[in-house]
Amino acid sequence: MQDITNPEERQRSLDRMKRRATGLLVLMGAIFVATSLLEGQHAWVGYVRATAEASLVGGIADWFAITALFRHPLNIPVPHTAIIPARKDRIGRSLGNFVQNNFLSPEVLTAKLRAAQISRRAAEWLSDPERARTAAQHLASILRSAGSVIRDEDVHALLDRSVVEPLRRMAIAPVLAKGLALLTVDDRHQQLLDRVIHGLTRLVAENEALIRERIREESPWWVPELVDDRIHQKVLGGIERTLYEVGADPNHPLRHQFNELLADWMVQLQESPEVIARAEAIKQQVLDPETSGRLAASLWEELKQALGRQQLSDDGAPGAVARGLAALAAAALDDEALLEKIDGWVIGAVLRVVEQHRGEVGQLIAQTVSSWDPQETSRRIELLVGRDLQFIRINGTLVGGLVGLLIYTVTHAL
Repeated sequence: MQDITNPEERQRSLDRMKRRATGLLVLMGAIFVATSLLEGQHAWVGYVRATAEASLVGGIADWFAITALFRHPLNIPVPHTAIIPARKDRIGRSLGNFVQNNFLSPEVLTAKLRAAQISRRAAEWLSDPERARTAAQHLASILRSAGSVIRDEDVHALLDRSVVEPLRRMAIAPVLAKGLALLTVDDRHQQLLDRVIHGLTRLVAENEALIRERIREESPWWVPELVDDRIHQKVLGGIERTLYEVGADPNHPLRHQFNELLADWMVQLQESPEVIARAEAIKQQVLDPETSGRLAASLWEELKQALGRQQLSDDGAPGAVARGLAALAAAALDDEALLEKIDGWVIGAVLRVVEQHRGEVGQLIAQTVSSWDPQETSRRIELLVGRDLQFIRINGTLVGGLVGLLIYTVTHAL
């Protein structure tokens, strides 16, 4: 099997096809000469001569047309020949426009990217713990390499421009209201409350001695220790009992109060000028240059340390980052809406980048073709398509002969 990517093999294949096409043409020429000399001796010779004559016409016409694409036939500067060398720059511009308008159009890219199901494939790949570990290790390696050449100040400035500054310009109250609305979907806020109650219960149990000590410190010196113990038992028992009742009873009054509180916050964040202004003031305080600078520095440092520590645990299990990637991928596979949103974000990002640089792609193709030597351009294109064009010469010779035979037969039959 020939290597079609090898220029030398392409050239040999093209030369073989040229010899075949030319050999067929020479054969038809020889037949035409011979039958022209013998035509008067036998009637059937006229049919052969007419076939050979038409084959010569068809073969020569196709040879001229194909040769004229790449060079002047017989080095004679016939007008409108050597088309590719003469029109090289125009061809480059046309090719660039063709790629730009037909391959990089938003409609084509959107259809291709949606069909690719990028988010699903990525999630399926990352859901495997071994692959997630590999991805985390590569990410850690890339980050360590980047950290050695990128200054922390540049990263802080980038985070401030791309993350913090948009947050400063964004009205925070509507965002908080939408966040609370999402939190209440399918009673997720009650699930969050359950986790808080569970955490508080464990926190109280783990700090029982500390609570006892604080009660004793706050109690007057003259109160007997027995009384302090009783107060401790009452306080601790009341807290634990309340937490248990709230956790066990889906209709507990505190849960209803929690619902009402969140509903009131959502309304206030959308309708109350005072609450909106207070939320905006808190946001500005949190995102002032000094605080946001420390936040960006802290985020970058924590990210470097977390990924820098990414490695196998003692028992060979994946590290925390790898486990997080695998868990995130598994969760995404169970949420079709999330996968659809991720695909939408990816498609939107790709379309924005392509739209900004689509014209540059067309210009790059046009400039690249323009920089080529005209003869070299002609040679490259001929190597790519010339072999197939030689079949046109062969077909033209054969079809021309059949047409000539048909015309000769019809004219002699009438």
